Amino acid sequence: MKKSTRAQTATSLPAAPRDEAASRMTNYFITMGVRVTCFVLMVVVTPYGWYTAVFALGAIVLPYIAVVLANVGKDTRPTAPENPGRALTGTASTPPTPPSRPTVIRLDEQRPTEPGEPT
Repeated sequence: MKKSTRAQTATSLPAAPRDEAASRMTNYFITMGVRVTCFVLMVVVTPYGWYTAVFALGAIVLPYIAVVLANVGKDTRPTAPENPGRALTGTASTPPTPPSRPTVIRLDEQRPTEPGEPT
């Protein structure tokens, strides 16, 4: 069992799933907004030159990047191995000795008798 000596604080808790999803959606919409801007600049800016190819590359590649970034969760909590020696708090002891004579429990069951019936 994992046991920590530190108290859990509100700042050590991970972000709520709702907040994390909202953050990922915001990043997705910003990236797609940059993609639309690249597409518009590719068409509008004249004369066409090397920068038109840069805008086209941005319009083609940014959707992939936006989807990948939107699907990646933010797992920023460091995962350090825990020393198993810390979990052991007790010391080894000898097993209990059995009693000298076995304990027997006897139960005598009787069914209820009807009035006038012999017991």
